[in-house]
Amino acid sequence: MNASVISALAALAGTAVGGLTSVVANWLTHRLQVRAQWLQHEKNQRQILYRDFIEEASKCYIDALQHDEADIAGLVGLYAKLGRMRVLSSKPVVHSAESIVRKILDAYLEPDKTFVELREMAIQGTIDLWHDFARACREEFEDLQARQL
Repeated sequence: MNASVISALAALAGTAVGGLTSVVANWLTHRLQVRAQWLQHEKNQRQILYRDFIEEASKCYIDALQHDEADIAGLVGLYAKLGRMRVLSSKPVVHSAESIVRKILDAYLEPDKTFVELREMAIQGTIDLWHDFARACREEFEDLQARQL
């Protein structure tokens, strides 16, 4: 083979490899950016859902501690949020949310609490339903963060 043909083929091969490398690098970068955006959207969506669940469950729990008549509208909203969690969230988050709902339902069956009893529950930490739920949510967010990297 002629040296000029070999040089031309080497130049064409180099150009093709360089172009292909650039296309693959751009595709991978775009794919990683889209994945990061999707994971951030998922995280934001869950944060809003968990915030709303905590607010709704807190209202229902205080109502349950002070009344024996259930707040049906509040419970329906709570179950709607729980249903969304079953679709979006990890199993530990769903299990801890279900546990919170069960405790709220059980609280309606207990005698009403006075303000002094509520204060004692707060001092003892027994009024706090959120410890396990918060831990499960934090672990889920850490897992999402690890998948983003």
